[in-house]
Amino acid sequence: MEVLFVSHKFPPNTGGMEKQSMELVVGMEKKCRVHRLVYEKKEPKILFFLLLYKRIKAICDHHPEIDIIHFNDALVASSCLFLPLKSHIQYVVTLHGLDVVFPSSIYHQYIFKRLNRFHRFAAVSNATARKAAELGISPEKISVIPNGVAIDPVKAYTRKEFQAWLSEKGITDSGKTTLMMLGRAVSRKGFSWFANQVMPLLDSNKFRLLLAGPFRFQPSFRERLIYLLPKDFRQKLMLFLGYASDEREIRKVLESYPNVTHFGKLAASEITMLFQHTDVFLMPNIHIEGDMEGFGLVCLEASVNKALVFAANVDGIPDAIQDKKNGILLPSGDAAAWKECLCDFAENRKKYCAEKERFCDFTRQNYNWDKMVTEYFHLFQSIVEKKEQTIEKPIPGFEIPKEQFALTENHIK
Repeated sequence: MEVLFVSHKFPPNTGGMEKQSMELVVGMEKKCRVHRLVYEKKEPKILFFLLLYKRIKAICDHHPEIDIIHFNDALVASSCLFLPLKSHIQYVVTLHGLDVVFPSSIYHQYIFKRLNRFHRFAAVSNATARKAAELGISPEKISVIPNGVAIDPVKAYTRKEFQAWLSEKGITDSGKTTLMMLGRAVSRKGFSWFANQVMPLLDSNKFRLLLAGPFRFQPSFRERLIYLLPKDFRQKLMLFLGYASDEREIRKVLESYPNVTHFGKLAASEITMLFQHTDVFLMPNIHIEGDMEGFGLVCLEASVNKALVFAANVDGIPDAIQDKKNGILLPSGDAAAWKECLCDFAENRKKYCAEKERFCDFTRQNYNWDKMVTEYFHLFQSIVEKKEQTIEKPIPGFEIPKEQFALTENHIK
């Protein structure tokens, strides 16, 4: 089997989609012949998209044995909507979340539905699959393949090393219950929501919140320009650009709450140390119209480092965190429920911490990159085999009964 992978989300860029894209390509190279057409910051991204069709055609002409072309999200697939489909090639698209629900009626009516011209879709979660089907993708074409996480051994940091690191950052280890959140400062992550709605309900002498991830502590010139735009257009532009839509609110939080600290972007070793020694890792996502958390990869990264994960039961997060199996799910946007659970943790710490090892083992056994790659390989293999059988044994006049197109959750699974 020979596969061409097309992606505009790839290292050296960082993020969940970039990580998934790289692990998929590298993993598949061990199983079949792979060709890459990925964006690696060697040219302007607009040029990458403008030359995409020409480059795909050149690669296919040079390698006529290619069986599968895989587009790693709906955006890059949308830019190839008018690509002439070759009869001997099967086209597969991975759907992540925002690329499905992006808040534009023009996108949904004239672009997203037209992706049905491709043969198969791999959704990263059941929530993403259901949303894609609601918005026009044929459900019988959708398979759900969850993302994975690296399970390689990492350095175990001592409590003393963690305390010394905190001291370097100007924070004393005062015995407070330490809560941690990590990621880009986008509104759906619920960072400012949690700080404004939940932290005031907690005793500031007993709890502190540590934030980490890419963050601008001062507003940029571009940010000032963006906030001059009409609100509706501004929100769509921020989503399209992946802009940090929660930064402005988080800055206000940092000014108002002395028990909230933002470290900015940290090295991988520093993040690992935080996972290992903060008391609770939080992912308090909230519903944002036109946006969604397709999966929740950072929860798994925390879990494999034996962090106790409390996450919102919203969007695709329940596909990553299964309640009481590798973390605890809480109702999204319910400040009282989050406060109650965190106070219970503070009072019954031993009960919760006793579950860390079990939660970590569950994540390692059920979520890893090898498992994800294998599922993609089997999907690709089944598509190629089905294509060959269709060519060998054509069934004239065969029609699929309409009732088979009915969407059910089990069908998507």
